[in-house]
Amino acid sequence: MKLNSSTIAWLKNNFSCFRRLSFINGFCLILFSIYNIMHKIVAIDKHVFKLINYNWHNNFFDFIMPWLRNAEMWSPFYFFLILIMTVNYKKSGWWWVAFFIATVVITNYISSNIIKEHIARVRPCNNPEFAGWIRVLVGYLPMNSSFVSSHAANHFGLAMFSYLSLKKEFGKWIVLFFVWAFAISYAQIYVGVHYPIDVVGGTFVGLFFGYITGKLFNNYFGLRQPETELSVGAN
Repeated sequence: MKLNSSTIAWLKNNFSCFRRLSFINGFCLILFSIYNIMHKIVAIDKHVFKLINYNWHNNFFDFIMPWLRNAEMWSPFYFFLILIMTVNYKKSGWWWVAFFIATVVITNYISSNIIKEHIARVRPCNNPEFAGWIRVLVGYLPMNSSFVSSHAANHFGLAMFSYLSLKKEFGKWIVLFFVWAFAISYAQIYVGVHYPIDVVGGTFVGLFFGYITGKLFNNYFGLRQPETELSVGAN
């Protein structure tokens, strides 16, 4: 049987339509799969939040966690660290301080002014779904977006920067910077102001930008003892 030109044109047009329909169906299937995965992740996120905030609470953590997340607790440590660096390393120590401050400025801006402004998520302390059991251990209810945790971004950013720039000076003890960042981030969940996913997201933001600033500092400056700096200048 021989097909005329009009029949061939009709088949071509409809084949193109079928192909487009198949593409649309496939795209919808992908979106539905992503939605199901996200729905499961959110469900797990809420479950873990309840474990940390409600099921695993104790009197000691009820006392220490609200205190641990406050600037009055951790800012003296960072000021002391800055003092040590400037006294012991002089010029290169001041460069270290500049990169240290730049790290927290970047992580805080990315987390608070970019991500939170574009990804709206109600904080657990403001979620009516949890009203019957949530334990809010802070004296105020933050109203901005929950994702990501700026505390996690800032402290893990400083931990990564410090790890890269100070591991030769502190040796294996440098990992305590990550323990410190983890404790502060865990407190955000425990007191009821962040979900675990918020902390995980903030952690990745901090590690990424802390890695960048740490590498830049090591490649272009690095820590030198004052006598080393003088000898370099004399040459």
